[in-house]
Amino acid sequence: MDRSEEEQEIVIVGAGICGLATALALHRKGVRSIVLERSETLRASGVGIGIFANGWRALEQLGVASDLRKTAVPIQRIRDVWLDKGSNQETPVTGEARCLMRIDLIRTLADALPPGTIHFGCQIVSVNMDPSNSYPILQLLDGSFIVAKILIGCDGLNSVVANFLELKPTKEFGTCSVRGLTNYPNGHALPHELVRTRRNGISVGIIPIDDKLVCWFVGQQTIHEDHAKVSQCPELIRELILQSIDGFPTEVAQLIEDSELESLSLTRLRYRAPWDLLLGKFRKGTVTVAGDAMHVMGPFLGQGGSAALEDAIVLARCLSRKFVNPVDCLHSERETMRMMHEVGEAMDQYVKERRMRVLRLSTQTYLIGLLLKPPSLLVKFACIVFLVVLFRNRNHTRYDCGLL
Repeated sequence: MDRSEEEQEIVIVGAGICGLATALALHRKGVRSIVLERSETLRASGVGIGIFANGWRALEQLGVASDLRKTAVPIQRIRDVWLDKGSNQETPVTGEARCLMRIDLIRTLADALPPGTIHFGCQIVSVNMDPSNSYPILQLLDGSFIVAKILIGCDGLNSVVANFLELKPTKEFGTCSVRGLTNYPNGHALPHELVRTRRNGISVGIIPIDDKLVCWFVGQQTIHEDHAKVSQCPELIRELILQSIDGFPTEVAQLIEDSELESLSLTRLRYRAPWDLLLGKFRKGTVTVAGDAMHVMGPFLGQGGSAALEDAIVLARCLSRKFVNPVDCLHSERETMRMMHEVGEAMDQYVKERRMRVLRLSTQTYLIGLLLKPPSLLVKFACIVFLVVLFRNRNHTRYDCGLL
């Protein structure tokens, strides 16, 4: 070879929730893989992540649910408060629901993997197909190359692997989300519920993680033109949020005032359009995507993390049905071609199984996202009709991704 190339069997890009869960699911099935992570350590954007019953079913299959239950209290109900209307509504939670510290979830998944699975400081800049054998070739930022027999992109909404698959770009909702964490050393005494308070197009959510930690989020239209500058300054984020929630209950403002500055994050919400999910080609050769790289959606249903865990279970199950480990099949060109064909079939089955599931979730979040904007009466009426007709009797948390 005239360049520095390393060969690997299964490469997963991204050591986020989906990437680590996929590696762990494959490991549970006796299939080896490596995970490439661009940062030098485990990282977790955001502070808390809601995991509902469907996500806990996936965590049970991964063998980490029991440990994670020790880190967060169960959420018993959701309470919605409309300050403009002077009304509220309580909805009991169906099945298990908890708000986990995202870093707890990341570390638990990582600790369950064999040593050496995660390769840090490996940033992928491009993916190309080797014309001689149709294997994907990954170019790293340091100029080195990795030839992978199988490539799984779990690298988020700015996915390099999704670009290789020529997926349509993600779109902006036109809204942003601020998340934070507030610590009460002596305990907060808040009930075990998610409270969402709304006023003038602004939504504030508060949910306890345990008896001392509370996660909160604020959703609204873009809060500042210079988004990049504001997102790098926690003091400015908090200042602008406190200004925007003028008129909310004083305890809400106090909770945000007391938040830990280092926990604050500001993000613009993006999504992959439902029609792109319906028509997108999520497999090319032995390359596919999972998690946000496949179906990034708005946070309005709290299903981003749970859906990613489902992806991991389904993908590992489909792949493991076709082979024990690709290294056992690569003794001749004919066996190599057979393996690639079978892997392609497995990935096609994964895409088929996941497409309609994530399409339903994404369509529902898309319609809810439209309602959060100031839409015309006609658009608002159409969104409400579609939500009632399509999703009235469907509880997305009852979904079961099946056994690993």
